[in-house]
Amino acid sequence: MTMNARTVSVVIGVLALALWPLVTGKFGVDFVTKTMVYAIFALSLELLVGTTGLVCFGQAAFFGLAGYAAVKLSPEGAAASLLWLLPASMLVAALYALFMGALSLRTKGVYFIMVTLAFAQMAYYVVHDTPLGGGSDGIYLYVKPVLALGSLTLVDLDAPLAMYYFVLASLVGVFGFLALLLRSRFGRALAGIKANEVRMRATGFSTYPYKLAAFAISGAIAGLSGFLFAVKDGFVNPELLSWHLSGAVLIMIILGGLGHLRGAVIGAFAFALLQEFFKSEAVFGSFAKHWLLGMGLAIIVCVALLPRGLIGVADRLQARRSPQPVQAT
Repeated sequence: MTMNARTVSVVIGVLALALWPLVTGKFGVDFVTKTMVYAIFALSLELLVGTTGLVCFGQAAFFGLAGYAAVKLSPEGAAASLLWLLPASMLVAALYALFMGALSLRTKGVYFIMVTLAFAQMAYYVVHDTPLGGGSDGIYLYVKPVLALGSLTLVDLDAPLAMYYFVLASLVGVFGFLALLLRSRFGRALAGIKANEVRMRATGFSTYPYKLAAFAISGAIAGLSGFLFAVKDGFVNPELLSWHLSGAVLIMIILGGLGHLRGAVIGAFAFALLQEFFKSEAVFGSFAKHWLLGMGLAIIVCVALLPRGLIGVADRLQARRSPQPVQAT
């Protein structure tokens, strides 16, 4: 797919999401809002896995810690300001990512995966087994944050449509930021590390700081999605830091297509739609309670038939429409 075609597809997608609340009801708005939050989460992991080649199995730690920070830092009887609560929540996630990355990046391969999982489980048990996170019951956000200018409220995230468009703006902002980042010298260095880290070191690059910076940026973006999730639902619990969620977001980017920002977004939407489809009692009747079985089989089929993910389907169709070069006889 050419650069112009990719740009057009992104613009069409953004316009479709912007117009979606005009043609759907409360459930549709809530469903797409939640899916866009997961799309931001998937983009954060795409930076590590698809771009840098670091398979992190602790991404949920950044997601959940930012959600908890958003709730714990909010006043109980008044609305916090978005101007400080959002950056503070992202900072908590970024600092934990910096700490996790500083130690886990000294390992490689399966050891790296296990160390990131261990750090995530540490954070999970802190919020699960201590009064700090409310234990297994979680904690509630009673008053959602606002963006105000004096006495004038500009954005009130307690309103579903305001929340929807704030999440959409966040998704577009993260996508644009990462697109620019990957085209920069820093992004090209990350791509080089994924392709051949030994060769990058031989050319004079100190790869560790680049990987650590990618880890911190990824954690901050995951923190943004965790903040949005906590504000949307008004509730957080330890499951937001569980390894199940780390595995789910990894499946999203594989399903969409590794190495593509659009693939991460498409994968998040595909994953959410598959989930809703297999949970539907109208389609599957009593079998819907076994939706995980159907979901697993569908993902296996998709990975087997589409090794490049869903994004590869569009590229394949574009290649078929392109004129084939005439071979000399």
